[in-house]
Amino acid sequence: MAAAPPPLGTLDVAIIPVLSDNYIWLLREPASGRTAAVDPALAPPVIAELEKRGWGELHYILNTHHHLDHTSGNLDLKKAFPGLKVVGPRADHRRIPGIDVQLGDGDAWQFGGLEMRVFDTPGHTRGHIALWFPRAEALFPGDTLFSIGCGMLFEGDPKTMWGSLSKLASLPKETRVYCAHEYTASNANFAAGINPANTALLERKARVEEARARGEPTLPSLLGDELAVNPFLRPHDPEIRAAVGLPPGAADWEVFGAVRRAKDGPRGRFMLAFYAVWDRLPAPLGRAIAALF
Repeated sequence: MAAAPPPLGTLDVAIIPVLSDNYIWLLREPASGRTAAVDPALAPPVIAELEKRGWGELHYILNTHHHLDHTSGNLDLKKAFPGLKVVGPRADHRRIPGIDVQLGDGDAWQFGGLEMRVFDTPGHTRGHIALWFPRAEALFPGDTLFSIGCGMLFEGDPKTMWGSLSKLASLPKETRVYCAHEYTASNANFAAGINPANTALLERKARVEEARARGEPTLPSLLGDELAVNPFLRPHDPEIRAAVGLPPGAADWEVFGAVRRAKDGPRGRFMLAFYAVWDRLPAPLGRAIAALF
């Protein structure tokens, strides 16, 4: 169900499921042996995976944003690997535990023999970034883009988030999208409700259900597939516009906002209201509450 791995010899990627639905992505650049963990919610699973694969020490943490379920492993991993560097968003550096390297829109950063490019993608949080490895055809969007979905707008508005998603949508269609959460099945159910005439979506939904029934991840996905089935990338679709009650002349970002509100529903509105409190809780309590949602 998940997309094929990156081109041979460019980037090794291991998936580490943690909490209720998070994925930590463990990376290794084969030529240099450099390693990185993307958005580590917890340290022990990362250490265990490194040992299992014989990849040695961890050299970097790559944080897309500050949320506890993406950064709570930072300091423990720095203790375990004294030379480790935390790489994260310049615009939100004060909220990234242990940050050493600050990056922002348009920056390029070298991961062994691979170049990583950075996009500012505010919306889910105001300082969110996405990480793209062009030669490896790999995108790590954090909580900006999900498979058949997108992140909630905790610290942004629809126009801002649509701008962020549009940046990512412009990347090559063969790009593998390594999302941070396993939300694909629930996202597919929602998408099918507002875009039922989309046969590509219905076929993808069936494959997702089969993969989850086997206990398999649905990630990474391909950006080209997302452009065909993800309603948050398809505000131009007449059926989606009609489903959220907006006319043909409405701006794409307005349609996107209406789709996001429809997906949020009462549960999402509660989460948005509670966010200001949750975001200030101690890490263990915050993670426990986040796992409920």
